Amino acid sequence: MSHLPVIIGMGGINPAGRTSSHHSYRRLVIDELNAEDAMQTRASLASLMGLLKRKDEQWLDANDAPIEYSSYLLSLDPLLKEGTLIRQLEDNLFDPQRVPYHKRATLNSIASKPLSFVIRRQHLPDVIPLDWQISEDSPGNVRVELQGSLDVLTENYLKTSVNSAGQLPRGFDPKSLYASRNHPRGLQMTVFGASDAVQSLGLDWEHLLSQVAPDQVSVYAGSCMTQMDYNGNGGLMQARLLGKKVTSKQLPLGFAEMPADFVNAYILGNLGTTGTNVAACATFLYNLRQGIRDIQAGTHRIAIVGTSEAPITSEIIEGYATMGALADDSALMALDAHLKAQIPDYSRACRPFGMNAGFTLSESAQFVVLCDDSLAVEMGANILGAVNDVFVNADGYKKSIASPGVGNYITVAKAAAATRSIIGEEGLRQRSYVQAHGTGTPQNRTTESHILSTIAKANGIEAWPVTALKSYIGHSLATSAGDQLSASLGLWRYGIIPGITSTQAIADDVHRDNLEFLLQHKNVGTQGMDAVLINSKGFGGNNATASILAPHIALKMLEKKHGTGKMQDYAQRNDAVQAQVKKYDDATIAGQADTIYRFDHQVMDGDSVSVSPNTIHIKGAKGDINLEMPNPYADMCD
Repeated sequence: MSHLPVIIGMGGINPAGRTSSHHSYRRLVIDELNAEDAMQTRASLASLMGLLKRKDEQWLDANDAPIEYSSYLLSLDPLLKEGTLIRQLEDNLFDPQRVPYHKRATLNSIASKPLSFVIRRQHLPDVIPLDWQISEDSPGNVRVELQGSLDVLTENYLKTSVNSAGQLPRGFDPKSLYASRNHPRGLQMTVFGASDAVQSLGLDWEHLLSQVAPDQVSVYAGSCMTQMDYNGNGGLMQARLLGKKVTSKQLPLGFAEMPADFVNAYILGNLGTTGTNVAACATFLYNLRQGIRDIQAGTHRIAIVGTSEAPITSEIIEGYATMGALADDSALMALDAHLKAQIPDYSRACRPFGMNAGFTLSESAQFVVLCDDSLAVEMGANILGAVNDVFVNADGYKKSIASPGVGNYITVAKAAAATRSIIGEEGLRQRSYVQAHGTGTPQNRTTESHILSTIAKANGIEAWPVTALKSYIGHSLATSAGDQLSASLGLWRYGIIPGITSTQAIADDVHRDNLEFLLQHKNVGTQGMDAVLINSKGFGGNNATASILAPHIALKMLEKKHGTGKMQDYAQRNDAVQAQVKKYDDATIAGQADTIYRFDHQVMDGDSVSVSPNTIHIKGAKGDINLEMPNPYADMCD
């Protein structure tokens, strides 16, 4: 029997805000929403940014002063917009105006006089150079004299050439929400994002686990850049050069799969399958493919899929800028030279399919919870959508490892074909759209548009709607497709496809045949689209495209499989789930919801395990792990 992987929860954080209850999506189209929904998302952002809280049944501002809820939130509207999405690089992570670096220099003696300087004795090198003459100077200090020259490194500062980024909402600090213990920022975001996803379910996680065996849950989560700030691999590489000590946490917490490890160890207590694929900017979709394969095969009933990327460090910005990949300030000024502005328009730094100059780095953590359709029906879970399939193809031989190739033609064509097989030719032609990779680089605008145009023409699609989320929040690398997915799911709740509003006109070298680039929001209704194709193109030739089905399509499929009676029962159970989802959303806005972080919680050892020939029983687990393994090679054995 087939198992449809349905999306029953999502959570995370990106420059548009919190993912659950579609808040990050709502920020993109906030001016198109009805008053109630817009006000709720303003409240969500204000809470994240430390501008709103609730105490003793009273709403308070950042200074704990009572406020009138609606008028206060409306007054915050400009501040909330300025402090979200792509904007000028702020100094909460590092000071972009004073980035430290060392400059090499050689000190030479004057005439025949020796070089002379005073240094603290404890700062002397462990091995004293042979030409150094050392004498006492003052308590704790020595005088050094030497003939000739001395190579030194001098402390200097520079300004970054790139000053735009997709940063988390201003004032939001994930480490303040739990005992972070010097965790790298990517892992702080992991804890918040995965906790948000689990609590967005409207179902008690322990009750959900009681319905499945312990090994029927899988977690696939990671990053592609690893944890590169000072508490992770960044500090591991920098410490000795900065005169500091490497800590015991920097190396282990820097691993690429550490987001999955944190989810297992501190949020879920998972005993099932775990890991991550690392595939540059396509990492999220590679992990999504792993999760749906588990469910489709029937080996797992629940899969948590996600990525967390925190690449806004001076070193990573410099690395991508040196490659010529980022839109720096001078390039943005050149694009808008006709406006005669004094500073760049940082909010429009990323302009997919328009005249552009490079991509914009972003930070984001996104997680989705999947389960098989039968479990979703049994539990009354919210069905936000379904994953039809995910396709992955490489580029073949390449001249440059960074250049795009032909693999993405294959993934998009396969995803279109898989979508057509579910919703039919008319559905593909009239009721599907594309969330493009849309990085905002000159190379992407020509290559990706040609791919989409080619596939649209081959399928008889006259005007395939195309949008690109990075125009709002930038490029979060491993997490970018997770951002695209969460925004796509919002369409089926509010009916609006966010347009590429940072792009004012399509560039002349963009292929437009059979495509409709949405430069404004498009209201298509909550059931106006049956499917979306999410496209991802990763450095090195890591191409992936997902076919995502609308919830109304998924529910039709489930009714055919399970029958009208079971689906009516499902709808009744879902009412209670919806109420719990709203309860969590309200509590989070009020600052009264806890982030899940279970350190040293119900830790098990060998005494917790009981093994028989056919089962493993784990103390506290509701079901046993089955060891009755059929022989898949029976026809090859005696």
